[in-house]
Amino acid sequence: MFAARERERYTEEVDADVEAPDAGHRALRRLPKVDEVLDSPVVRGLLERAPRWAVVSAVRGEIERLRARVMAAGAQAADEGEPEAKLEIDAAQVANEVQALLRPSLKRVLNATGVVLHTNLGRAPLARAAIDRIIETARGYANLEYSLDARKRGSRHDHVRRLLSTLTGAEDALVVNNCAAAVLLALAAHAAGKGAVVSRGELVEIGGSFRVPDVMRASGVKLIEVGTTNRTHRRDYEQALASSGGTEPALLLKVHRSNFAIVGFTTEVPASELAGLARERGLLSMVDLGSGAMIDLRTLGLDTGAIEEPHVGAVIAAGVDLVTFSGDKLFGGPQAGLLVGKKSAIAPCRSHPLLRALRPSKLVLAALEASLELYRDGRSAELPTLAMLSTPEPTLEARARRLRELCEKASPELSFDAARVRSAVGGGALPLCEPWSWAVTAMSARRSPDELDAQLRSGEPPVVARIADARLLLDVRTLNDDDLPAVARAFAKESSL
Repeated sequence: MFAARERERYTEEVDADVEAPDAGHRALRRLPKVDEVLDSPVVRGLLERAPRWAVVSAVRGEIERLRARVMAAGAQAADEGEPEAKLEIDAAQVANEVQALLRPSLKRVLNATGVVLHTNLGRAPLARAAIDRIIETARGYANLEYSLDARKRGSRHDHVRRLLSTLTGAEDALVVNNCAAAVLLALAAHAAGKGAVVSRGELVEIGGSFRVPDVMRASGVKLIEVGTTNRTHRRDYEQALASSGGTEPALLLKVHRSNFAIVGFTTEVPASELAGLARERGLLSMVDLGSGAMIDLRTLGLDTGAIEEPHVGAVIAAGVDLVTFSGDKLFGGPQAGLLVGKKSAIAPCRSHPLLRALRPSKLVLAALEASLELYRDGRSAELPTLAMLSTPEPTLEARARRLRELCEKASPELSFDAARVRSAVGGGALPLCEPWSWAVTAMSARRSPDELDAQLRSGEPPVVARIADARLLLDVRTLNDDDLPAVARAFAKESSL
């Protein structure tokens, strides 16, 4: 029936074209019809291997390309060859188009940029334990909102509540679908129609033009700015609370500058002091930690730069009422927004109507629980993010030299070398941290770095590298040993063209 509709539609289109008087339109008589192409031996074979919808779509696309060429050629097209001979479609082009239509849009790529938390590449890779838990949860039903003990409806928010509380030292915890959602929910629940006091030096913008002031306005909160870009003192908060311009303050907000740093002549109020001031005035203290480190990263041997990276437990220990952070940054888990803090601070968020719109899926909760268990059991080194950030430089150098050998064997026409480079944490975290790494450089006598890069990105799996100083670099910090043969094969594919 589908084929019949296609035939009727296309026959009508061709007949309309035939009635046109000029030579270019007369040439359209030579265009094949969809059903004729589908009945050809080559395309019949393609139909045996691919879904009919994809083949029909590819055939129609090829006929449209023929139509465009005929119309562009005009009268000349009407006189070429036999007047009644049908134009032939490019069967190889049809097959390629079918493959393109069936190729998934979201796919695994190999990250050779050296940026560990690459936002465009999905940020934190998941630990094997988290992947296994997702598979186990996804293969059937799960007790997402069902209490097996009470044999009645339960809450999805209970599955990681205890783990988060235990690991951070917080009284209570809640999970939503990302950190922006966590901030939005917390502000809406505690300060809608009221004011939130925040330093001007902390009104940050992160990727995609997401700005903290915009989220505050969306939550119905009135922004009360204090201090200057580089210096904010306790007295600035006190003055704002004494004279807030008719806006009743509800909370003191501190935003961690996770994706940039202000150095030099600077002053800011520590979280502990801000929490104390909030308690004195009967207000809520809140810290948007963003990057979400669960441990002191210096224990990994990582130089975090001139600015200390606070971890969640330390902020809770400082007496802050409510802390929000991301699950897919330095935490090393799935995309999620996590709220931890005092029960009195979490309760309004838990009962707010927005929570249903922001709730996480069962697969996110499964991956998050498995990731938290790694922290609980002292196995955080199994989280790929922490493993990549803490890989010793000698290991990286050996990996780079191994990759160079594989590439040289696969593509002797290209020139490869191993070089010491700087990598990055990425994901809006640790902006001053650029640990030393090792990379393989690739050069071609006949292709530019951009052309080499484009070829790698078109492979299966695609390899995403970076270009610096007119060189194509493949930073091995973000590659596993098992990835190296696939990278080398991608170069071999290029050299064969």
